[in-house]
Amino acid sequence: MSTPEERPDDALARARAAREQMAAALDEDQEPEVDEPVGWQPIWKRPRKPKSKAAKKAELRKQRKRLQDAAKRRLAAGNSRRPRARQSRIGNAAARRDARALSRVRHSNAWLW
Repeated sequence: MSTPEERPDDALARARAAREQMAAALDEDQEPEVDEPVGWQPIWKRPRKPKSKAAKKAELRKQRKRLQDAAKRRLAAGNSRRPRARQSRIGNAAARRDARALSRVRHSNAWLW
């Protein structure tokens, strides 16, 4: 920092002389060298490493197996004929009576106009 009694021209000359040194110091941390190990970085800042063909195929194989297993589970769940509890189908006796009456009306051949 410049002191009050120092002339502004001297401070400006010193700043210009140190400009290249400061620029080099700032650029130093921007791009790490390729072989230089970097510390922890969030995943979106890490450089991408291309996968080998074998690694890609292995990953796709695992994904396909996972999806096929899920499809099998879904199919089995849809085909399972688990009887539901009567209480969960029709809530109470009054609702059951209403359902029975509606069913009789629906299956009768009386015209309701």
